[in-house]
Amino acid sequence: MIGALLIENLDRQTPRSALVNNMLSLSLKTSSSKHLFRRLLFALVALTVGVIVAPAARAAGDQPQILPLDQVKPGMKGLAYTIFAGDKIEPFDVEVIGILPNLMGPKQSIILVQLHGDKAEHTGVVAGMSGSPVYIDGKLVGALSLKFGVFVKEPLAGVTPIEDILSIPTGDPSNPKTLSVRSAAAGNPEAASPASVTDRPHYPLPSKWAQAAGTSGDAYLEPIASPLVFSGVAPATLRQYSGEWAPYGMVAAAGGTAPPASDDAKIVPGDMVSMLLVQGDISMSAACTVTAVTEDRVYACGHPLFGLGASDMPLARGRTLTTLASDFNSTKIVNAGGVIGTLTEDRLTAVMGRIGPAPQMIPVDLTVVTPAGEKQFHSEMISNPKLTPLLMGLVAFNGLTQNTAYGEGSTMKLSGNIDIDGHSPVSLEDMYAPTDQFVPDGTFVASSVQTTFTRIFSNPYEMPKVNKVSLRVESIPDRRIASILNAWSDVSEAQPGDPVTIKVLLRPYRGAPVIRDVPITIPAQATRGSTLRVQVSDADSLNRIPNLVAAQGRLGGLDQLISLLNRERRNNQLYVTLLKPTPTLLVEDKELPDAPLSQINVLDQKRLPGNSALLRESTAGEWSVRMDQIISGSTSVFIKIK
Repeated sequence: MIGALLIENLDRQTPRSALVNNMLSLSLKTSSSKHLFRRLLFALVALTVGVIVAPAARAAGDQPQILPLDQVKPGMKGLAYTIFAGDKIEPFDVEVIGILPNLMGPKQSIILVQLHGDKAEHTGVVAGMSGSPVYIDGKLVGALSLKFGVFVKEPLAGVTPIEDILSIPTGDPSNPKTLSVRSAAAGNPEAASPASVTDRPHYPLPSKWAQAAGTSGDAYLEPIASPLVFSGVAPATLRQYSGEWAPYGMVAAAGGTAPPASDDAKIVPGDMVSMLLVQGDISMSAACTVTAVTEDRVYACGHPLFGLGASDMPLARGRTLTTLASDFNSTKIVNAGGVIGTLTEDRLTAVMGRIGPAPQMIPVDLTVVTPAGEKQFHSEMISNPKLTPLLMGLVAFNGLTQNTAYGEGSTMKLSGNIDIDGHSPVSLEDMYAPTDQFVPDGTFVASSVQTTFTRIFSNPYEMPKVNKVSLRVESIPDRRIASILNAWSDVSEAQPGDPVTIKVLLRPYRGAPVIRDVPITIPAQATRGSTLRVQVSDADSLNRIPNLVAAQGRLGGLDQLISLLNRERRNNQLYVTLLKPTPTLLVEDKELPDAPLSQINVLDQKRLPGNSALLRESTAGEWSVRMDQIISGSTSVFIKIK
């Protein structure tokens, strides 16, 4: 009877006080030798409570006691710990089926286990369960990390061995405890190298193991998905950007943010942690389970998050609301709690963070102006060359299109600044007209913002530190675009210094053609007898060649890239450029018109340095007229100098 009560309370993880009271009550009813029975009773209680809190107690020490992979045998039984609902860490049984050597690569083995217990068998392997610690005989074996594909509820999972998890770099090579752990995984360089995530990896299961597990011969294992929790993000935004996260094994999930709590940083194995991507009026975070806590280091997931290697991402407490069981993909519903530190490593076998200060994020202010009024959105996002451009596009799209006054068929006018530490700010200004394509009109604004950030972060010169981003988008309720149909000059011949009027025929969208006059002046130094070309064009025609130079890496630094970005013409202006038939040298971010033949010959003999290019014409003058619409098209006019 005592044994039954012990097992019942152990399974339910009854609090220590309740367990003691139950046992004392039972002892008074079943024994007249109260003193002897009570001594035995308290001994059993101490043993039971020790088993219940073993993972947490080890987590508070310097190093958890581990069971090496070479001691793991088929048929062994153990316990795994995770949260199904609330903050209650619950155990469930696991049984080792076998070892899959080199499954993920050379010297990268996986332990195949079967889960047992009512909850584990009901939900199967759950998104967010990755990282759940697995113990055998009270020793930490590893973390749940792999599962079978979708529509499989058979509770089979792969476990990443704990030696491979603890072998990831810690940034503290002088720590003797760290070095002793690494020695257990010597000769495994893959464990310390960032994962290359171009698509979600699949690991074929050998046929003998598939048969032993009762699955088909073409079965495979894949990383357990991490819930990517969105708050303040509309379904239309999720549909637009969901494909960007799928290759990383992310599953979009409902959730939000929880207020910071005093115990946020008091995490133990089996708790949830969230890695913050965006916070503020909209939030994004990825969640998984804690495997081990050693001093100030937190190991989680049992597989990579994004495979970024060294990282700098806020680490927060995860609060599980409930677990949603599904034949397609069961998942935890998680809120991101208070920030507790920084995720510093995102590696092949786990992610690792440190309890303490959080990294600096990029403040983003977005103002959306519509005929119905003005709305402001504020958020902060991580700074990362791969993720920040995508996050900027998502934030811009969501803030713009998820506005009650937003409507398709509107022209968007974008302006703003990107404040980069130690450099001039990048200025943004453009207009975006709606099209008949079956995509939201806000896509073009978001794509433009994302492209600009990609160019900034992908520069080969230095890692930019973005201090702040300010964006303003004005929605104009009609399609404002005009095409250049033709252009001509009021004279066919002119003398140096003469004023000339260029007449441009424009056709607005579904409107009557109009003529716009653009006055220009022939340069006083124009060569008599020569012919000048007048190019009447939109912004893209003038931006194309300098952008090609930049794309080929001919700039000399981030300052020059910013200068080039700021000099790019805006698409809501009509440009008239006077060109003469003399060559121009493009050197880094500078244009050198009328280059001497001697200099060109010298550069040609040297086959032009990598930061130079040669154009066959030189600009003799440029004029622009700001239009309240987008200009498209290009044409040329010729004027003879007499």
